[in-house]
Amino acid sequence: MTPVIYEKCERIAYITLNRPEALNALDDALNEALWTIWQDFERDESVDVAILTGNGKAFCAGADLKTFIPKWEKATLLDARRNLGKGIGGGLTRGQHRITKPVICAINGHAIGGGFELALACDIRIAAEHAKFGVFEVRQGLHQGDGGLVRLLAIAGMSVALDLTLTGREVLADEALRLGLVNRVVPADQVMATAESYARMILGNSQHAVRSAKETILDLIGRELDDALRLETLNAYAADFDDVRARLENFFNRAKQ
Repeated sequence: MTPVIYEKCERIAYITLNRPEALNALDDALNEALWTIWQDFERDESVDVAILTGNGKAFCAGADLKTFIPKWEKATLLDARRNLGKGIGGGLTRGQHRITKPVICAINGHAIGGGFELALACDIRIAAEHAKFGVFEVRQGLHQGDGGLVRLLAIAGMSVALDLTLTGREVLADEALRLGLVNRVVPADQVMATAESYARMILGNSQHAVRSAKETILDLIGRELDDALRLETLNAYAADFDDVRARLENFFNRAKQ
């Protein structure tokens, strides 16, 4: 059985973690398959948005501890150094995190440990009402190491990052929404449809503008105010004005009708 299902339809790439028997835990085979998929998604101009989800009752239960612990408890500093350029989720957390096409996470069930880190690495998160989240790494003597701390701090702030990381407590979907960890919470049977509606909204916009905006937002993180303002201005005014003119013409024509 393939560890990831990869399909394309109407400019949307559907990427489904496919280890339901292991709650879609991330092992080497799944990570390697995802690495290749993200590379293809970035290059293929027939798709502009990705929807990442999980097969079965969980989105992702994090790293497969049966293989993860033996691999790293005997690792050397050189192994750790080599790991710097290749995070989990096929590098979406680190290594391929600069893909400018939007990635929507359809969280169909639990997103815990590394699965929580992977969800936070996506751009928009739609969660089922029964989904649960948590920094469960601390329960096993570890903490986030693949962007989880960085993104949790950026998305929800220091207080929430400390709360969830130090306690390792479970967070239900409604609290995740209040904390800004997800964008929408919907019934389980509406998760994919809602993700697709977000994808279609994105597809209705200029893809040059969408990709530039995502790239700019990623580049703004951590910059001083004046530097950030300059970067935003530079990227915003370097627009595809052929596309702008065509879109404005359509807008004005509709307004006259």
